[in-house]
Amino acid sequence: MTITMPDNEGAPKTGRRRLAGLLTRRRPTSRAQRFSTVLRRIGDEADERIFFSELAEVFGDRVFGALMFIFAVPNVLPLPPGTSSVLGAPLILIAAQLAVGRRTLWLPKFIAGRSILREDFQRLVGRTLPYLRRLERFLAPRFDVMFGIVGDRLIGIACFLLAVILFLPIPLGNMLPGLAIVLFSLALLQRDGIAAIAGWVATAASVAVLVAISGALWIAAKAFVHALF
Repeated sequence: MTITMPDNEGAPKTGRRRLAGLLTRRRPTSRAQRFSTVLRRIGDEADERIFFSELAEVFGDRVFGALMFIFAVPNVLPLPPGTSSVLGAPLILIAAQLAVGRRTLWLPKFIAGRSILREDFQRLVGRTLPYLRRLERFLAPRFDVMFGIVGDRLIGIACFLLAVILFLPIPLGNMLPGLAIVLFSLALLQRDGIAAIAGWVATAASVAVLVAISGALWIAAKAFVHALF
């Protein structure tokens, strides 16, 4: 996946117009549309590049769950080393705003101006859609107690900590935290308490794995130092 920082003055305008059109046509019924449908249409209608600022506009009040999903789901897939750090930085920012209770997402210029190649976005969506569509059959609004002022902030805090873990260069340490954030993002998108519970379970598993890996590395480091001296 190629994420770039474009020259704002030379950035292509066609894709911006197309996504703006998508925003104009879809926003009145965006809540009724499945998330998988919106992802596919973005990939079909965008031009050469898709800018993160445009994604934030298209998803409207579903922006926290939507962008966390987009940035987190690649971590569940096999990726080149270092990719999780690139994707973890925007996740930290988004989750932090959810944790403090913001209702609208603010993106600094250095993130809002970044873009992803349409082909890369389509490739990611193509690999994700079959699984996402299966999950959407079971997702539904339920267990509202998991959300609200307190619930959303707790999810934000958990996703912030998970994003920090993703940002760290921990071998094989990105899949479980990425999965946990994906589950939380789907929970926020559909207000599904079952998905939120699954996210908390995956979070607990991520922390347990992190503790185990950290403990093993500490023991190995102590043994190495002892062997030297």
